[in-house]
Amino acid sequence: PGDFVGVIPCMSGHSQVENVVALTDVVVIMVRRDQYPELIMRNTPVAMKIVRAFAKEMRTLNDDLTKITFNKNSSESPEQLFSVAKYYQNLSSYDIAIYAYYQYLKECPNGVHIEEAKKRFVQLKKDTHAVYFESNSDLIRDYPVNTMIFSEHQKGGDMFIIQEGSVKISKVVDGEEVALALLKKGDMFGEMALLEDKPRSASAIAHSPCKLMVINKDNFDQMVASQSQMIARLTTMLADRIWSMYRQLANSTLKNPREKMIDMLALQIEKQKTVIGKGMPYQTDISVDDLINLCGISQHDKATARAEIYNDPNVKISYGKITIPDVPELIKQAAFYRKQNKKAKK
Repeated sequence: PGDFVGVIPCMSGHSQVENVVALTDVVVIMVRRDQYPELIMRNTPVAMKIVRAFAKEMRTLNDDLTKITFNKNSSESPEQLFSVAKYYQNLSSYDIAIYAYYQYLKECPNGVHIEEAKKRFVQLKKDTHAVYFESNSDLIRDYPVNTMIFSEHQKGGDMFIIQEGSVKISKVVDGEEVALALLKKGDMFGEMALLEDKPRSASAIAHSPCKLMVINKDNFDQMVASQSQMIARLTTMLADRIWSMYRQLANSTLKNPREKMIDMLALQIEKQKTVIGKGMPYQTDISVDDLINLCGISQHDKATARAEIYNDPNVKISYGKITIPDVPELIKQAAFYRKQNKKAKK
């Protein structure tokens, strides 16, 4: 009693992700999507139970994705902040690297790499444009392009709403950056650390100059009490993310790189919930490299994958971005690949 089912498809507007069967006679309360704000106002603890359960499920799914895609378990050791910083320094992404070095120095004062981290931080400090090394009381923050908002493995208690610009969510795995999502105006991120008080599971980097609204633990509690629409929006966002992660899990089981990329493109379009007629072209904001990174394709296979997507009739490349000539056909093709893959696994 007190548990809930069906919230993910209800709030996300997508298809069901699981089967639900009554094991005994059961009495349930049905809540329509349009009734959810009223539920929050009348019973905030129930709404927060759903939100926190979603956050926990997202962290579990993220761990599963990391394990399946990269054949390794997630680790939350702050010592790994040094590896993140060093990776970006080697890429000459100094604005990102210095932020991660600072967080390492802060969280690992007796760390294995503390002396080297100090030297690298001092070397980079004078020539970088990194901002907000520490959280403050600013409600609105401006981040230049290619600066870090927070790093994976970092402790944090802020979540963000994008007012302008775009943000890349990524992880560094086995010496490679893997893009998990590209977020745009109106999207929220960073909620898991706020809700669960655990280290960040991924990094957030300004993909373009961006303006962010900051929600910390104090104003989050006020928001829960006074803004039911905001909590409904947060629930919808979490439901969307969970639905997407289930689809990403299905994508991770596809072995053929071309099929994996076509399915990932279909997922990015389905997330938009935009109805696009047959034969109508659709311009994405995704580059070929973005797509390859979203699929977690290994360095060894990247050149082959790039050639295959350039030659695939389902896509065209325009000004460095991917255009879909026929969206319904692409989605149909992706569904066929997933179905065939599911049959092969039985």
